[in-house]
Amino acid sequence: MLMPATEMEDFQRSYSRLCKESGAEPQESVLQHLQEATERNRLDFATQSLSVDTCGALGKLLQNELQFTEIILSDCMLSEEGAKLLLHGLCSNTVVKSLDLKGNNLRAMGAEALGKLLRQNKSIRSLTLEWNNLGVWEESFALFCEGLGANCNLQRLDLRNNQINHQGAGELSMALKVNSSLQELDLRWNNIGLLGGRALLNCLHSNRALRQLELAGNNVPSDILKAVEQAVEHNQDRQSILCKSRSMAHMLSKEVLCVKEEKAKQFLDLMDTIDKQREEITRSSRISATRVGQLQEALTERHSVMNSLKAKLQMTEAALALSEQKLHDLGELLSTANQEQARLIEDHAKEKQQLKKDSTDREAKLQRELSSASEKNLLLRNQVDELERRCKTQQEQLFQVKEDLTHTTAELKVRAVQAEERLEMEKRRFRQGLEDAESLRLKEVDHMTHHMEANERSLQERIQRLEAIRIGLEEELGRVKATALAERGQVEEQIIKAKNQARWEEQQRLEHLEEKLRLMAQSRDEAQNYCLQQKQAVSEALAKESQLSLQIEGLKRRLEELQQELSGKEQEKVAEVNRVRVELREQIGHLEAERTTQEGLKEKIAALERQLKVLSSNHREALLDKEGEITSLWEKLRVREAEISRIREEEAQRASFLQNAIMTYVQGSPLRSLSPRK
Repeated sequence: MLMPATEMEDFQRSYSRLCKESGAEPQESVLQHLQEATERNRLDFATQSLSVDTCGALGKLLQNELQFTEIILSDCMLSEEGAKLLLHGLCSNTVVKSLDLKGNNLRAMGAEALGKLLRQNKSIRSLTLEWNNLGVWEESFALFCEGLGANCNLQRLDLRNNQINHQGAGELSMALKVNSSLQELDLRWNNIGLLGGRALLNCLHSNRALRQLELAGNNVPSDILKAVEQAVEHNQDRQSILCKSRSMAHMLSKEVLCVKEEKAKQFLDLMDTIDKQREEITRSSRISATRVGQLQEALTERHSVMNSLKAKLQMTEAALALSEQKLHDLGELLSTANQEQARLIEDHAKEKQQLKKDSTDREAKLQRELSSASEKNLLLRNQVDELERRCKTQQEQLFQVKEDLTHTTAELKVRAVQAEERLEMEKRRFRQGLEDAESLRLKEVDHMTHHMEANERSLQERIQRLEAIRIGLEEELGRVKATALAERGQVEEQIIKAKNQARWEEQQRLEHLEEKLRLMAQSRDEAQNYCLQQKQAVSEALAKESQLSLQIEGLKRRLEELQQELSGKEQEKVAEVNRVRVELREQIGHLEAERTTQEGLKEKIAALERQLKVLSSNHREALLDKEGEITSLWEKLRVREAEISRIREEEAQRASFLQNAIMTYVQGSPLRSLSPRK
């Protein structure tokens, strides 16, 4: 709305007069800006450098100024004294709704003046204090928070970039506990931290009016930010429910008033009918009274006629004989008149009695209708009271359910964190056990390797001693080779079957683990998407974690079984070696006994020793295959653990992306667009 020139000229003259009274010259930039101002109800001095004298004059002018509802003083380079004078003048203003003091470097005195303004001013609804230093001086900021707690009209407060630390956040939380009017609070880009975030979260349990709280850029943990968002959402839901309940109560009160008005109208109509009937009764009684009067007048006339006749009779006694006939006629007329009078009196009495009876019946009927109307009115009042009680009980139950849901959500989050910590401890313990088992197995393998090398050296010495008798036993060596090749093929087939079986089992386990991981990711997504059903989702997650722990225990048992199988294979190998050694020794003894007669047996002994070497090499290869299989299993287990950690990191990144998207959406919402950008 355009501002009339006369009002702006009056404001300019008043400003110039006050500056001259204080002994200072009015600022030309301020006068030029006032001349160029075209909007009514708005005083905009943004980016104008205001002196202390100008601030004092403006403060005096704004004490009783009734035309400006919005004052913008952003980036005006206000001094502490100038800001104090200006805010002191606004303390008694009753029309200003919005005040913008962005970027004025307000410090201790400014914070104290703002606290006084919030305590005394009853009209400001929006206060913008972005890019100041209110939180540097803790005592002054505490006074500002006291003023905020005492204020009951401010609805929006912008405290971005004010260097507020965790102690300032604690003071703010104390103020918010007693403030019941503030709906939007912007604390972005301060130094609140973990302690300040917890303090603000605790104050939201008692503050039911705050519907928007911005905490981005304060080093507040994500879980506290989520809890603050949930508390603010609860406040929003509570406000919407309160608005709905108030609207319903308003509608019910309107309906009750309508019912009362209708009943009052019916009662008035009933009273009108009663009055009309009473008027009819009075009118009929008046008519009957007039009729009785007329009859009385007729009777008095007849009496006068009788008197005149008697006088005439007395006067005409002399002429009695002549007038006897006439007197007889007059007597008959008199008797008929008397009969008619008696009949009229009797009819009048009957009519009067009938009218009394009718009026009595009408009064009784009206009394019954009045009593029934009063009973209906009382019943409707009881129903209205019952509906109000039900509404209050439902509001209390809804409030209790929401508080229970908040406590249950926090408890379930704590339990989920504890379960993850226990799972990490079990994993570390399992990894330590596997490392210990691996070191023990390596020691045993080294010991067996040294033992086998010693045996091989002794056998090689024996082979060198028996090399001279090698030629005679070549044919038997060929047969033994054929049998050894057949046995080796059988052993290789068994090893291939065992490897295939192990691969198939490992593949089944890996598929089962992938299915479990997919289910866990799905349950995790469901837990994030359905916050209101967190109890059930957390129970499912716990069940799946127990299944995963059971699977890990199954993998442990499988590893122990593989280790037992490996030890069994090693024992079988040692037993086979011992058996072959015994057989070889027996054969060597027999050959030595018959060496003088059968030189060919020496070659057989050499062949048997070579067979022993082949068998030992086969067993060594089987041992190496088993070790390779165990190594591959370990590698697969490490790959699965790395994949699990990667999936968790991806889930954490998704959660952070989702949180950033939500914060971006909130910052880009219409409420965000109302405030000037940083």
